[in-house]
Amino acid sequence: MGVCEGGSEPLSGVSRDTHYSVFVSASTSTEFAVYFLILYIYKGERERTRERASEMSGLGGLNKTSGGIVIAAVQSQLFHVTTPLDLSKATEHICSLVRQAKRAYPLTDLILFPEYCIHGLSMAMSASIMCTLSGPEVAAFKKVCKEEKVWGVFSIMEVNSISPDANPWNTGITISADGEIANYYRKMHPWIPVEPWYPGNQGVSVFEGPGGVKMSLIICHDGMFPEMAREAAYKGAEVLLRTAGYTSPIRQSWELTNRSNALTNLMFTASVALAGSDGTFRSMGEAMFVGPEGDILERGDGTPDNIIACELRVEEVRRKRREWGVENNLFQFGHRGYVAVKGGAGDCPYKYMRDLMHGKYKQAEDEEVVVRDGTSCDFEKATAEYVDETGSSGPF
Repeated sequence: MGVCEGGSEPLSGVSRDTHYSVFVSASTSTEFAVYFLILYIYKGERERTRERASEMSGLGGLNKTSGGIVIAAVQSQLFHVTTPLDLSKATEHICSLVRQAKRAYPLTDLILFPEYCIHGLSMAMSASIMCTLSGPEVAAFKKVCKEEKVWGVFSIMEVNSISPDANPWNTGITISADGEIANYYRKMHPWIPVEPWYPGNQGVSVFEGPGGVKMSLIICHDGMFPEMAREAAYKGAEVLLRTAGYTSPIRQSWELTNRSNALTNLMFTASVALAGSDGTFRSMGEAMFVGPEGDILERGDGTPDNIIACELRVEEVRRKRREWGVENNLFQFGHRGYVAVKGGAGDCPYKYMRDLMHGKYKQAEDEEVVVRDGTSCDFEKATAEYVDETGSSGPF
């Protein structure tokens, strides 16, 4: 434990910078008393915040109250997958983790697995390891969810049905406790230029999950675009699920965006990434549950196959969206300045939105952008044209 300027030893749980910024202005006995009072209050608030998070999470998913749901996020082991046998073994491992999560947290309603949970980070596009909704991998997921009577969210790299020459989709599927596909989503924002996947062409979907909770699934890099979370919330999502294969350098951005997506849309976010190493890459784990005020309720570490659970009480979201004034941003975005203007301004003053809608999106520095295709990551220049299927209910 370090010592602050002037010989004062910092209180546990309070940063050195916080001590110093208060201490340096204290020159009388009264000021010193105030100084220690401030630190005492600060420490107490930190402890109360931790206690509140524990209470809000149902003791990490061990308890479930009326109207709440329990989600278990599994930091599944990163595998190196390049052959059908590799794919089969990874699928078996994920199914075993479904059973393990249900044993560890019997009240679990939904189990969330990371992006690339059965494909790893090789970015291999061999037809032999691409999945279909009628294939053995999805069949295995359906079977285990039905057996364990639990919802599950899984990741597959899927054969592109638009054209046999088109790159595969990065797809997230949600399977109900009855073993049926309840939601289908194609990743809209591949992590270019690293990822080769065809961009999602059906928009952001919202579905009714366990307990009637409205949910939306986004994948990894999608969460770096605030428009994705806003679209989900605008369409009614109360819980935003985010799966990822991110590696350690993204850890700070991960927390920042998970928390900001929750706060600015008054919703819960439940997020999880792969964990461990495949011998080349090391994924970060970092399962995280965030409340609608941006507070972290539960978080994981980098341990492979670690299971982090949390109870979410979505009435908190509904009440805040209904009753809040200040920071009710989802409503206020379309009702700017309603104190001064009747009903608030409901126009679209954002040039980038108008340009994007008309196919004219071009940032101020557009001509200076160097990386504009996948050749820097050894992918050939794209020749396929984008096909928009927005409004489609999906292939299932």
